[in-house]
Amino acid sequence: MAVLLSEIQWSDPVLPAAPDAAWEAELKRRGAPVLEVDRRVAASRWLREAAYQATNYMPAALPERLHRMGSMVTAQENSCRYCYGANRAYMKLLGYSESFIQQVERDVQMAELDAKERAYIAFCRSLARSRPRPAAAERAALLELGYTPAQIGEIAFAISFGCFFNRVSTLLACPPEKKFERMAAGPFRWLLALAMPLMKKFGPGRPETAALDRATLAAGPFGVVVAPLAGLQAGTIMKAALDGSFESGLLSRSAKALMFAVVARTLGCPHCEAAATRLLLEDGFGQADIDSAMATLRSPRLAQGEAGLLAWARDTVYYEPSSIQQKTRALGAELGAAALLEAIGVASLANATVRLAMLLE
Repeated sequence: MAVLLSEIQWSDPVLPAAPDAAWEAELKRRGAPVLEVDRRVAASRWLREAAYQATNYMPAALPERLHRMGSMVTAQENSCRYCYGANRAYMKLLGYSESFIQQVERDVQMAELDAKERAYIAFCRSLARSRPRPAAAERAALLELGYTPAQIGEIAFAISFGCFFNRVSTLLACPPEKKFERMAAGPFRWLLALAMPLMKKFGPGRPETAALDRATLAAGPFGVVVAPLAGLQAGTIMKAALDGSFESGLLSRSAKALMFAVVARTLGCPHCEAAATRLLLEDGFGQADIDSAMATLRSPRLAQGEAGLLAWARDTVYYEPSSIQQKTRALGAELGAAALLEAIGVASLANATVRLAMLLE
């Protein structure tokens, strides 16, 4: 059984809040709350936009209640105290009882859900857990139950990008949104439940995200993974995050590609490992250099400060929160705050990308 909220050990924040007044004003203009995570990722333009998209993305073809259930079990499987508590609170605002939420948490068969919904929850758990990742058989089972290929693409993206946000929050040891959790559990939660849809309806709203075609999505780092999301806003969001992460210069492109390769090898994804290898070959690595780095989790071709990235990236795949937070803090002593924030974003995005690549199986 997945860990419960009260069982998650959580350390003090790894990085302090570094508010950006202009970014917070932009979030408010979009009708989004300013979260603890937002205050800690604001210094990175690509990461803060990706974090915003992760918390505000809603699949076009799934009801909100189903999406929220998937988000909650994803956070539970990733032992993310921050996201788990927030999504649990959202479930309460949607009108679900404590007993129902506990049934979802404990992964029991529920009469309230039909076979199609139960299969959705099981797929979300399986993809978030990825021991191993779901493959063609699991996708075929969803198709047989009536999910369309586009819906499966949206579900896979939502859970994979949820894993991205779970890791960002966990690696930062972001303080939980306790005020929101208390309000959602309090006697006047109906006021908050009423206010939220009204804010969405009458507020300024989020910017439109245009869906891109397959050829456009396929261009750029790990385009082979993003291409199946053609025609969906999810594809545009994923491409922007990948492009932004590799364009940023706080860590070398080679270090980032090796981090992706390590995560791909750990999760058994030949597609992402091959894509990372192509980037490294373009950077002048030989195949022997790549093989050695994968075997030893070290590379003499990386800058001295980047030496610990590969072993740490492997540890972000499966982890116990307080332990990985301690390791992240130690890595920060080598990298410095700005490069550590970049490393957290890259490792989190690598975990999301490799999970999304199950659409290629």
